[in-house]
Amino acid sequence: MIRILIRTSTQEQSPENQLSDCQSINTYGEAQIIKEQQSAWSDKDRPLMIQLKKDISHKKVKHLITWDLDRLFRKRKKLIEFFKFCKVYDCQIHSFRQTWLEELNKIPAPFDEIMHSLMLQIMGWIGEEESQKKSDRVKIAYANHHGKKWGRPATHTNKKKVVYNLREQGNSIRQIAKITKLSVGKVSEICSER
Repeated sequence: MIRILIRTSTQEQSPENQLSDCQSINTYGEAQIIKEQQSAWSDKDRPLMIQLKKDISHKKVKHLITWDLDRLFRKRKKLIEFFKFCKVYDCQIHSFRQTWLEELNKIPAPFDEIMHSLMLQIMGWIGEEESQKKSDRVKIAYANHHGKKWGRPATHTNKKKVVYNLREQGNSIRQIAKITKLSVGKVSEICSER
């Protein structure tokens, strides 16, 4: 009945921080974790989101917890449609970063509908605008890179060997990240290569 949706859009991002934040606001019981690595601009290439919507429509989900509303959808209209969809099937959405949602859930009818719609519109616009700004910054940086190597630097082979050895010694991914000064996501990626 409870789902926690964690979404990252790149291999370098680690969903673990999102997960621990979401679990900290879960007061509803044991949750099924959905880890998705997709863009949130649409749902056509998001099979996990499609399945989640099916589960909601079959009343298998009562509470959906996410780290931020932009983990659901980046486009304002899509986000609002999703909230309306969830409301039809009595699924409450909870967000670690948008604590105001909990206050909205407490407002009595008919004011709850009015305030809910207004706040969603505002948050959707803000999310869409932030995403557009980030996209514009990336495009400008890419246009100005003039033949320089683009992206994160490759991990040196020796560093990978250190990661493999530490893993074989029974160290956790977090411990290895701390020792090697690599991100948890990068350590996880290196471990999965082997």
